[in-house]
Amino acid sequence: MRVISYGKVEAKEVEGSSKLRLRWLNTDGSRNFAVRHIEIEPDGYSPYHRHSWEHEIFVLEGNGVAVGAKKEASISVGDLVSISANEVHQIKNNGEKTLKLLCMIPK
Repeated sequence: MRVISYGKVEAKEVEGSSKLRLRWLNTDGSRNFAVRHIEIEPDGYSPYHRHSWEHEIFVLEGNGVAVGAKKEASISVGDLVSISANEVHQIKNNGEKTLKLLCMIPK
């Protein structure tokens, strides 16, 4: 068992994003999936992108919009965004405070 404090993990900027910081929480020892903590400031966004793996995003704080190729959906605390492999997507913060997310992806 390991305990990782997200505040002790370096926050990094992500190319193609705006006002976004990402922390890779479990980079050592986890075999099957990675957990990322993401913070997006008001009017910020993640890159509009796609990749070959599915992943899940859980909203911890704030409000935003999950953008796909054919639709947009409002997201808020307690929502889970499930993104299929190769699905184009983006997360935007349209709220007044920091949007905080957990993102789980396979390794």
